[in-house]
Amino acid sequence: MAGEFALIERLLGQRLGPSPVALPTSSSVTPAADGLLLGPGDDCALIAPPAIGDAWAISTDMLIEGTHFLGADNPEDLGWKTLAVNLSDLAAMGAQPRYATLAMALSSDDNSQGWIDRFFSGFQQCAAQFGVTLIGGDTTRGTRSFCVTVFGTVSPSRALRRSGAQADDDIWISGHPGLAALGLQHKLGNITLPDALVASCDQALHHPQPRVALGMALAGLAHSCLDVSDGLLQDLRHITQASDLTAELKQSALPGAPQNVQETLWQACLLGGGDDYELLFSAPASARQTLHTLSQQLDLPLHRIGNMQKGDNQGTIHLINDQGQPIDLTHMRSGFDHFA
Repeated sequence: MAGEFALIERLLGQRLGPSPVALPTSSSVTPAADGLLLGPGDDCALIAPPAIGDAWAISTDMLIEGTHFLGADNPEDLGWKTLAVNLSDLAAMGAQPRYATLAMALSSDDNSQGWIDRFFSGFQQCAAQFGVTLIGGDTTRGTRSFCVTVFGTVSPSRALRRSGAQADDDIWISGHPGLAALGLQHKLGNITLPDALVASCDQALHHPQPRVALGMALAGLAHSCLDVSDGLLQDLRHITQASDLTAELKQSALPGAPQNVQETLWQACLLGGGDDYELLFSAPASARQTLHTLSQQLDLPLHRIGNMQKGDNQGTIHLINDQGQPIDLTHMRSGFDHFA
């Protein structure tokens, strides 16, 4: 069985991203094309400051077995997802991904049976697709868990924030929200989905696509943005509270239920399921045609599902049916809460 340092050496032999430049002894250092001065192997990585006018966008996320994934999950898919969910945070800020660190707790069996090699293969695939360089991390023995920190660059004046929504903004969501939660319910045995739908739900649950290209295109166009990880209602409330607004969603404008899926089940997955990693954003009505064109260019559905409004009860969200009547959301799960 390979030890910790042999494991690190093996993984570093599969280095993600370009090699760093050699670090001279003088104070004059020319960074590599991606700004990396010193990569894994020392106590710290060294990276050059971002381009003049840009800022670092930095985010950290953890995945714990039994909470975020199951022990029997495919390692390659889990490796992909571990990085992808972090890149989704950069996408929500309109940032360009640059670097990542990976800290992980593993069992001895994970190492000796090649599980970690399969995991790292999926991690590599995601890193390569989105131009991310792995610059460091840590390993330890324990309950299987992963913690990634990602670094991106963005102009502060163009960075998307939760607090920028304006009254009368349209509310949009990308992609296919609700499928991941639907797939999880099937996987847990709570429901049985048609075979034709299982593959799409599994893809959404285990292989989410961080909407990096969309996020960068929304910078300077959208007024507010975040990624949906805990549930559409709960995450939309973050925007309304940060922006001191209320939101009105149109039931008829929400993405429709897949064929043979009960409407009440679909609404629960769509509005409260989470794990979507789609972008939820607000934009002025004047941006509709631009967003329609962007949807076609990216081959990505963009759903206009409601609008932002002024109101006395900031943070409130109303769901309106086809008859213009509010739907009671009191008993609906709005999203995931680790400590609820």
